[in-house]
Amino acid sequence: MGPGKNKIDALEKKMKVLNINKKDIQFKYIKASGRGGQKVNKSSSAVFAKHIKTGISVKCGKARSQHLNKFLALRNLVDKIEVHIKGIDIKKISAIEKIRKQKSKRKHVKALFYNSDS
Repeated sequence: MGPGKNKIDALEKKMKVLNINKKDIQFKYIKASGRGGQKVNKSSSAVFAKHIKTGISVKCGKARSQHLNKFLALRNLVDKIEVHIKGIDIKKISAIEKIRKQKSKRKHVKALFYNSDS
């Protein structure tokens, strides 16, 4: 399963606003690491994306799907380019990301706790 049409359209609209061309982005498909067993070790499902003009790059291998990883990498790359262009405080963004990760872990723990078959 990949991203929905509305998410792709929103990303393309954001790229247009920031004046980012797909021609300026270079993709490489590499082997992922982490969970997934042999499948991860054999297939090149992780995506490395680099914006040639700014030199900003990201790597994404969260999902097993190459299509979904490409979308996630492109979205992360566009966010980083936006930070670079607008000059937003990186420390503030990293603090927000840290809180977001903590909340997602809490949701996962709650789901395991409340959905257990006891």
